[in-house]
Amino acid sequence: MIRKPARQKGEPAIALINIVFLMLIFFLVAGTLAAPLDKSLTLVRTASITGTPPANALVVHADGRMTHKGATVESAAEFLAALPSDARDRARIVPDRDLPAGTLVELGRALRSAGADRVVIVTERGLE
Repeated sequence: MIRKPARQKGEPAIALINIVFLMLIFFLVAGTLAAPLDKSLTLVRTASITGTPPANALVVHADGRMTHKGATVESAAEFLAALPSDARDRARIVPDRDLPAGTLVELGRALRSAGADRVVIVTERGLE
């Protein structure tokens, strides 16, 4: 007597399809739970606003020269000394895009050793 080979059970693909479909429905419903904005509301446009560096920021040019409010600054210590006493804990740097990273790191270290608790680098996106 010849035996027929046992049939192998197929993978339950229907169950997997059902789970994926239920997840899709869940995320569609969950994504619409946020209340929509009022249709009569017009949001502020900031594309035409020109970004300006903060008033107490040290501007570092591509050649390494430093300025603060248009005046040349010779060192990090001189910059911190020119700041008001309540603004000395956070030093802001606005570096030129072409400034070498090593120069920026050295300047950050110099500001920290001169007394700044935090050194913040202001970028183009931060000015927008």
